[in-house]
Amino acid sequence: VQLQASGGGLVQPGGSLRLSCVASGTRFRINRMAWHRQGPGKQRELVATIGNGGNIDYASSVKGRFIISRENDKNTVYLQMNSLQPEDTAVYYCNVNYGFSEYWGQGTQVTVSS
Repeated sequence: VQLQASGGGLVQPGGSLRLSCVASGTRFRINRMAWHRQGPGKQRELVATIGNGGNIDYASSVKGRFIISRENDKNTVYLQMNSLQPEDTAVYYCNVNYGFSEYWGQGTQVTVSS
């Protein structure tokens, strides 16, 4: 399984970005799909997760601002990020559970700065 993330970039505070992550090499439906991030000098943290049945969970720091969604027929997970703040600056990684294994994408940089 390979994951390709895209959509990162530079945005001003208060702006929005939409991240996408496409999984390839799968033969059946992916279980859990998630986004993590790692800011400068910080540990990697879970941002949002969406299960096979659509159950969703968010980190408290992004709840109400970020929206995770998935399109199963496209093996794609999205992260709509609104009201971005400088503290959201990080490399964002997509992550999936497929079968009995876990896979990570290469990361996409999100920088929030004026």
